[in-house]
Amino acid sequence: MIIAAEAAKDAEKAASFAPFDPWHFPSQIFWLVVLFGTLYIVLSRIILPRIGSTLERRESTIASDLDEAARLNEEAVDAQKAVDVSIAKAHAKARETADKARGKIDKEIATETAKVDAEVDKKLAEAETRISALRADAMQNVEGIAVDAAASVLGKFGSKATDANLKAAVKTALEEG
Repeated sequence: MIIAAEAAKDAEKAASFAPFDPWHFPSQIFWLVVLFGTLYIVLSRIILPRIGSTLERRESTIASDLDEAARLNEEAVDAQKAVDVSIAKAHAKARETADKARGKIDKEIATETAKVDAEVDKKLAEAETRISALRADAMQNVEGIAVDAAASVLGKFGSKATDANLKAAVKTALEEG
């Protein structure tokens, strides 16, 4: 029976779950302290400092990148201002060049216009002189034709007049109108 009692006791021990068996508590507590102590030491001395240094490097890299970006932005703004000033100067210079060219062209046009006007005036004067000469010549012809016509008309009516009288009468008639 003793064997049966011991077997029952061993069966009872075997049937219980070891982590909940109070007989195993001291060794479990020991290993719990060792494991968590080791984990604490590894985390506090190795892993967390590495993570901290990585975070610090990352923060310093981000800060330096932001500073660099701000510096580059300022340079870009300065460069844009310089470009704007350069463009404004170029526009002013182009405007000035265009104004000079426009003035030069206006002077050339005025000179050419004056030359053409002088030439036209000269040709007009020549034409007026020729017209006056032609008019005078035509008037002399008209005077001669009028004297001949008057003599012919008087001849048809049976009267005769002297050439001097006919010329004087035609001249008076032409002068009146």
